[in-house]
Amino acid sequence: MFRTEGIRAIKTPVRAPNADAFTERWIGTARRECLDQLLIMNRRHLERVLPVYIEHYNTHRPHRSLQQRPPARDTQRDSATVLTPDRIRRRDVLGGLIHEYKNAA
Repeated sequence: MFRTEGIRAIKTPVRAPNADAFTERWIGTARRECLDQLLIMNRRHLERVLPVYIEHYNTHRPHRSLQQRPPARDTQRDSATVLTPDRIRRRDVLGGLIHEYKNAA
């Protein structure tokens, strides 16, 4: 199946048990948070869904190891800012599967 799609398998290096741990973690996260919730119809649909999820993952989703900040965030959040419900805006991603919130100006 992989050969028909032009995909080449890369073997894990010998004596490097953690070599693919980061990739496996990301794939598991993408499956749990995105792909398990959607019915992917074909390859074209998958190629449209994954870039949207990747953009959300890198710019909006909080990461525990980064003190709840996304990896691509340039500015750090001001923890002293008090947020009120009328100043928070929600944006639906992937047809409402994911909700992104941000402080309104």
